[in-house]
Amino acid sequence: MKKRMVKGLFFVLLAALFVYGEEEKVFSGLNLDLGNLYRLSRAQTRSISPENFTGEKGKGGMSVDGPAMKAARDLGQGWKVSPYVRIQPKETFVMADVKGQGAIQQIWLTPAGNWRFAIIRFYWDGESEPSVECPIGDFFACGWGKYAQISSLAVCVNPGSALNSYWQMPFRKGFKITLENLAEENFTIYYQINYTLTEVPEDAAYFHAQFRRVNPLPYKSVYTIVDGIKGWGHYVGTYMAWGVNNNGWWGEGEIKFYIDGDDKFPTICGTGTEDYFCGSYNFDTKGPDGRSRYTEFTTPYSGLAQVIRPDGLYESQQRFGLYRWHIMDPVRFEKDLRVTIQALGWRSGSRYLPLQDDIASVAYWYQKEPHAPFPKLPEKDYLEIN
Repeated sequence: MKKRMVKGLFFVLLAALFVYGEEEKVFSGLNLDLGNLYRLSRAQTRSISPENFTGEKGKGGMSVDGPAMKAARDLGQGWKVSPYVRIQPKETFVMADVKGQGAIQQIWLTPAGNWRFAIIRFYWDGESEPSVECPIGDFFACGWGKYAQISSLAVCVNPGSALNSYWQMPFRKGFKITLENLAEENFTIYYQINYTLTEVPEDAAYFHAQFRRVNPLPYKSVYTIVDGIKGWGHYVGTYMAWGVNNNGWWGEGEIKFYIDGDDKFPTICGTGTEDYFCGSYNFDTKGPDGRSRYTEFTTPYSGLAQVIRPDGLYESQQRFGLYRWHIMDPVRFEKDLRVTIQALGWRSGSRYLPLQDDIASVAYWYQKEPHAPFPKLPEKDYLEIN
């Protein structure tokens, strides 16, 4: 009896030590939530904006010659002299270039210009190839260049065009973020990048996001959300801007995750497009008039945030914006990953119809570096939404 008690106490102590060790990892200043927000940390908070381009301590609001200097002429330095930047056509602006160790914790920005023609790129630890390369609207789950309310854990989009990212993005030597303006007109952006300088755990992976578009999808082809991922990591999210070129329901297609050498058949095979995005039966509810309609929804982990309906004139096609965050159910891989989805509707005789739709997507994942080079981003004319 005494031996069993001693043995039991040993395992309780072992479990306590494990939990304490896990807490110590969590309380490094990287992973705060309501459950541990009261815990103190030696992490240092920093923030980059047009009022403090370097994020240095005590260096904010010092501008005397920013773009709003005329509006502040009666008040002077410290009175909102440099709240935004204008990026000239065909130019690339460095939004942030930071040295040190820590993590980006939140990004807010509001863009004025063509969202599909502004390309955001993230570089970790001095790498020459970006780990994130994406049109700015698509990165923030607004791929159609129009506002749509999103209330999720990873991305929030708020009135009137406030784009917010809460993806945690560790770095060990530093990070750089650039924004390229492909358009023929100026691009104006207000932004704030909030980050912490702190020790990064050894097992922390790097954040990645990759954009794709196919328009139209060739007949009987599957759409590839991402392929060519090599290394050790986990897949954490999908955004899709889906333009439907047919009448009828468009979401019968299955999503498939090919993990660690899967060839012809995947490890994970979904049952339908709306099922993957955590909806059901066409995202369909009946309105007060008894007629069925697509029903927008936005939740912490998934949503049909945007439905652009034909207006009877120039907007003739139905367009949809959907997101699915694998925050509670990341798809883990050790060697490689490929993700595809079918575009599938119905034809006569209750038969499936392979669709030829306009589909764009962003895949989000974490992995150990180095990552495989991304496919070349499409040219401006191919990116354009029309």
